[in-house]
Amino acid sequence: MLKIRDLQEVPVLFELMAHPEVFPFVRHKASTSDEFYFLTKQTIEAEDRGELISRTIVDEYQQPIGTINLFDIEDNYGFLATWIGEPYFGKGYNRPAKDAFFHELFMEKAIDGIFMKVRKSNERSKKAVLKLPYITFANDIYPQMYQRVNGSDDIYDLFVITKEHYFSYQQFQMDTTAESTGEEVS
Repeated sequence: MLKIRDLQEVPVLFELMAHPEVFPFVRHKASTSDEFYFLTKQTIEAEDRGELISRTIVDEYQQPIGTINLFDIEDNYGFLATWIGEPYFGKGYNRPAKDAFFHELFMEKAIDGIFMKVRKSNERSKKAVLKLPYITFANDIYPQMYQRVNGSDDIYDLFVITKEHYFSYQQFQMDTTAESTGEEVS
């Protein structure tokens, strides 16, 4: 479902990113394939320096279909940015990709929280975010961060996933599964 970024996937990802239903919502836009190669190389180097974490989302045939990233990492918090190519909209890739990425971030990378800023006008992203049972609407909880992402404009809603909330939900899921199967969890 996820793999480490590499330059071989650039042509496929560039074509998916360039679609008019995807392009406006991509954080690091490229107008040419060469520019996307350059951005991908910079992303790989930035991850090597610990500035961000980036993965390619792949389908069941290991074909690249989008990216998922944690940018602006500061004090063990960062900002999530995800995009999936238009042919894969509504096919169930978003949630498993996020779950795999969150597990990696919280278990392997010592991240404590993941912010998500969603354009108030982006209904597709808002619907996807609100499907996550462990997400918290954060405009009022983190007012300084909300102000930081919006400046003088009111463009984004802010959401947060904390490590504690994520693992509480995972534990609840395990407990519910154990109850339904009659197995004891220890």
